[in-house]
Amino acid sequence: MKSYSFDRTDAAAGVVFILFGLFFGVQSFGMELGTAFRMGPGFFPLVLAVVLILFGGLILLNALKASPGAEAPGAIAWRGLLFILPAPVFFGLTVRGLGFVPSIFVTTLIAGLASLKMKPLNALALALAVTIFSTLVFSYALGLPFRRFGPWLSF
Repeated sequence: MKSYSFDRTDAAAGVVFILFGLFFGVQSFGMELGTAFRMGPGFFPLVLAVVLILFGGLILLNALKASPGAEAPGAIAWRGLLFILPAPVFFGLTVRGLGFVPSIFVTTLIAGLASLKMKPLNALALALAVTIFSTLVFSYALGLPFRRFGPWLSF
């Protein structure tokens, strides 16, 4: 017979996710929701709320798990932290100046280098593929009004 334990850390994380989800959910009810094709200002907070509550529920369920023994925490993945966290910040700071295409390329390249298994040539290929895909989807298919190449690159 398996023994079950209750992981307080996972339970606390699940509760925090659920509380944030409830907060965003309550806030969204005061705004117009709209439809999936014509989203109102309350649509995204409501979707975010549902996703957070679902993730919180899954994490809370994970807090009650079969435990063959206590696991020691692993080492902190410093390389991942140093590459993954700055990537979206870089994108946010440069998308207007560089434009969408160069910003998404460099952002993907930065994030791709977070893994020790990713070779630089593979990271370049990944960045190129994500850039082409994102440009086709967001610029051409959806017709979003953004500059592909920004004023910083105007010579």
